[in-house]
Amino acid sequence: MGVGRAVSLATATAEATATGAGASASPGPQGHRVFTLGPLIHNPQTVAELEAKGIFAIEMAKDGGFVDGKGRPVAVAGASVVIRAHGVPPQVKSSLAAAGAKIVDATCPRVLASQKKAAGYASRGYTVVIAGDRDHGEVTGIAGFAPGARIVASPEEAQALRTEGPLALIAQTTIKKEEYQAIREALALNHPLLEVVDSICPATADRLKALEDLARDCEAIVIVGGRNSANTKRLLATALELGRPAWLVEGPADLDPGLGSYASVGLTAGASTPDAAIDAVEARLLALDPGVQKPLP
Repeated sequence: MGVGRAVSLATATAEATATGAGASASPGPQGHRVFTLGPLIHNPQTVAELEAKGIFAIEMAKDGGFVDGKGRPVAVAGASVVIRAHGVPPQVKSSLAAAGAKIVDATCPRVLASQKKAAGYASRGYTVVIAGDRDHGEVTGIAGFAPGARIVASPEEAQALRTEGPLALIAQTTIKKEEYQAIREALALNHPLLEVVDSICPATADRLKALEDLARDCEAIVIVGGRNSANTKRLLATALELGRPAWLVEGPADLDPGLGSYASVGLTAGASTPDAAIDAVEARLLALDPGVQKPLP
């Protein structure tokens, strides 16, 4: 839901700019008025489609300025900059505003809730602990709302954490429920004053449950999604843990032809994978030659 909403907001912003609603905006040095802060979605095909509509990704440079994918400076004054579903620390929004950008905030509502929870706990003297991938945009964004926040990526890191006073634990929305539970239990061993926020997106749990059902019914699993997507990589790892040969593909061109020799193949996808990409992979799977030798797991 969050990623789909972000793509829709970016597209609507570009259309409004093209029809004159954003005529007051001055284009950046590459001639564009709409940018996204980081790739809006972990899917190369969708990113290319957005670029065709005049929506280009930029990044924040170490000096506080903004650069395009080739490291060239981008002037965002007067341009619309879309905050992706992952969200950003408040300092990044301040930098955009100071640079004269028009901010279009597409932060996922669930991530916004986590940001507000983190800020609230920090203001009451809690140390906020975030369970998730240390370099993930959502995690760094939440941490920005809670000065002194600590990030743990495993139960081992949680058990090794030492800090005084009460703790509040918040999860990256796409973490596995089992991972979060293990981190919670490890953290509680040394920190009895612990409050836990239920911040996992229900869609994540639903998707993992569906994957377990597929693994029972199918001989092999194909996951469609970006190779840089954290939740997509989790799906791949889970499929392999369930004892099924599994492949992560970004599109139909990545499919192993030997998949056609399996009697049944389960198809699932990451949280940000567009329906069109899933449909294309499904069509290609159905057209595979069943006579091709089965690939090794």
